[in-house]
Amino acid sequence: MDCGLNGRSYIVTGASSGLGFASAQALAADGADLVIASRDQERIDDAAARLDSPAGVRAVVADLADESAAQRLVATAQEAYGRLDGAVISVGGPPAGRVEDTSEQQWRDAFESVFLGGLRMARAVLDTPFDPASGMAVTLVLSSSVKSPIPGLAISNGLRPGLAMAAKTLADEYGPRGGRVNVLLPGRIDTDRVKSLDAGTGDAEASKAKAEAVIPLGRYGTPEEFGRVAAFVTSPAASYLTGIAIPVDGGALRTL
Repeated sequence: MDCGLNGRSYIVTGASSGLGFASAQALAADGADLVIASRDQERIDDAAARLDSPAGVRAVVADLADESAAQRLVATAQEAYGRLDGAVISVGGPPAGRVEDTSEQQWRDAFESVFLGGLRMARAVLDTPFDPASGMAVTLVLSSSVKSPIPGLAISNGLRPGLAMAAKTLADEYGPRGGRVNVLLPGRIDTDRVKSLDAGTGDAEASKAKAEAVIPLGRYGTPEEFGRVAAFVTSPAASYLTGIAIPVDGGALRTL
């Protein structure tokens, strides 16, 4: 399926590995020009080298907690490609822990990066001048914790639902101008983050087996499976999708 990405330009944050890299790979494979970003120069340069891209790729060091990062990424896309058509905004998961064990400073730090950083990036992209006929698409990569709390991930459980509702509000506000905003809710995808969470239980294999037992498809997803969904939702092929939260979790969520 041709998603209409050829000649279009997108920003992908958190793109040095995991879900961000998989999203960038899927966009690039369909012909999109990319600005990819993460907090580490060596890792984002390596990601750019690994991308199988027939189009352009610009690697930028950026921390979304930095108030200037969003505008720098938008400016890079415009300077490199002369246009910007959207973004996949992936922010690394906040520290694991229970509410009773989590410090106020950890909440503040996570709010700056996970919540404000993601919101700031979305607004910067949506405020970029664009042709309403072509549209502007923002896809926020959050977590299944938006719909159901995950044990041991208190900060994620607290911040992700609020950001999802802010995204829904952005979809309402920018829709009349041609802006689309959607949210993806990854479940157990086989990334380094999920492996770390499994290992943190003290028995990674038992943790994985327990999780797989309640996933209707009976397994963890692959980053590539997630990336294809992200690319589609962000592409012109999904031009009538906005304001929705899409689980990518093998059916694990027990809510609609």
